[in-house]
Amino acid sequence: MAKKVIGQLKLQVPAGKANPSPPVGPALGQRGLNIMQFCKDFNARTQEMEPGAPIPTIITYYQDKSFSLELKTAPASFYLKKAAKLQSGSKAPGRDVAGSVTVAQIKEIAEAKMKDLNANDIDAAMQIILGSARSMGIEVKG
Repeated sequence: MAKKVIGQLKLQVPAGKANPSPPVGPALGQRGLNIMQFCKDFNARTQEMEPGAPIPTIITYYQDKSFSLELKTAPASFYLKKAAKLQSGSKAPGRDVAGSVTVAQIKEIAEAKMKDLNANDIDAAMQIILGSARSMGIEVKG
C-alpha cells in the first residue's frame, strides 16, 4: 500500500549547508518531521554541487512522518550573477546595466538548467535565460 501524502513544502537551502536553524528547523519541526534526517539527506545529496548555491527543494511528507526530497537546479539568477561576476542585479533594469555575459555563457546556463525549464530545445531555454538576464539588467554580448 502506498504512503498517504499529507503535503508538500518548498524550501531554498544552500547546497551542503542544511542545518536545524531557521528556515529549515521551524518549517520541518511544525510538521513533525525529523530535522536531522533531512539535514543529513540533503547535505549528502548536494555535496557534489557548488557549496552555498541556493537549491530549491520540494519536500513531500507522508502520514507516517517520513518524507522524500526533490532537488532542483539553482535559480537562473544565481548562475547569471556568477557569470557576470556580480553581487546583485541592477537597481533599475532596462535603464542601468549591472554587468554583461556572453552568448556562450547563456548557452552554458541554459544547458545546466534544461531539466527544470519549460523548454523543448536549447534555443527556447536560452530565450528563457535571456529574459532573466534582461530583468536583472545584465546585457548580452557577442
